[in-house]
Amino acid sequence: MMKKCIVTLLFLTLFLSGCWDRRELNELGIAMAIGIDKIENEYVISAQVVVPSEVSMKASTGRSAVTLYTATGETVYEAIRKMTKNDPRKMYPGHLQILVINEDLAKEGIAESLELLSRDWELRSDFYVVVTKDITATEVLNVTTPIENIPANKMFNSLKTSEKNWAGTEGVILDELVTNLISDGKEAVLTGIQVLGNKETGTSKQNVESITPSTRIEYDNLAVFKGDQLVGWLNEEESRGYSDITNTVKKTVTSISCPKEGKIIIDIFRFHSKIVGSINKGEPEVDIKIEAEGNIGEVLCSIDIMEPETIDKLEKIYEEEVKEIIHQTIESVQKQYQSDIFGFGEAIHRSNPKEWNEMKEHWDEKFSDLTVNVHIDMKIRRIGTVNNSFLKKIKD
Repeated sequence: MMKKCIVTLLFLTLFLSGCWDRRELNELGIAMAIGIDKIENEYVISAQVVVPSEVSMKASTGRSAVTLYTATGETVYEAIRKMTKNDPRKMYPGHLQILVINEDLAKEGIAESLELLSRDWELRSDFYVVVTKDITATEVLNVTTPIENIPANKMFNSLKTSEKNWAGTEGVILDELVTNLISDGKEAVLTGIQVLGNKETGTSKQNVESITPSTRIEYDNLAVFKGDQLVGWLNEEESRGYSDITNTVKKTVTSISCPKEGKIIIDIFRFHSKIVGSINKGEPEVDIKIEAEGNIGEVLCSIDIMEPETIDKLEKIYEEEVKEIIHQTIESVQKQYQSDIFGFGEAIHRSNPKEWNEMKEHWDEKFSDLTVNVHIDMKIRRIGTVNNSFLKKIKD
């Protein structure tokens, strides 16, 4: 009986296909970042590919850990395949960290550029998508960076850290972007990326050999989309207002006015916002409800923070000033872009699906005149390791 089982198992192994699509690691060019530009009617694809010997502790010679390959084509797919003309290894995007889209291309529309990337089975969808500001995607990927010897890692980690600790930047992954592009009640935003300094110097090893690099990559404010087209940019205050509205603030610091003069910095450690839609007298209306908690981080005025009524005043000042920023952000987007990047339409859909179906075809007009009520409840929990600032004694 045992012999029959063994013979049967051996026979069945003949029909196993094994790893039919297996490729050896030394046959692949691992792309960590991809850039998409467009010149006239052709796409220009840039791929930041790891140099295996330079990421190995034993074999490293001190040269750049990545190399940049570029190719052009009538489609993104064609350009990527044409990279094999100068890349000895077929590009493998399974470890992609970031996708950089050119600003001018984004103004034309990004849907066609993303179609392949959303379809490719080799790609995970957890990479960030950003849009350039006043520079090409190729130029961004050509800059060397300190601390992280793979620039793609620097860009990924910087955006991840900024999103968690500052607010005003958004780490948007591919799936989220595509969802917003096809949504009826929410438009897309992407974080901008720019290069500061001399672009030519930024491509050389010299850029990372000084304490202060002459060229650096930096994230900017949020790009506003309508459909799949970039229609404008938020400023820094509006970008932070967007984060406040859409419940994407994790931690941040906020400067508020003292009751008389000067500033106090509040370290926000908890922030929750909720958008509630409704229909009021036949018209859509939205309420934004925010609960925030923070500690006093810095006191730059003469004020007695030991008094309970002082804390009450500061909480009210925070509520009023943040409320003003939110209203200004909404009004700016309503009047300049008529693009519902906040998801107010989704909130109306959730609360009143029947009415939403009747108005969604002309939501742009409804959004431009939408009434938005903002409610903020702020609590200051701690004042720090000292009581009143020594500035109080100096200025009093």
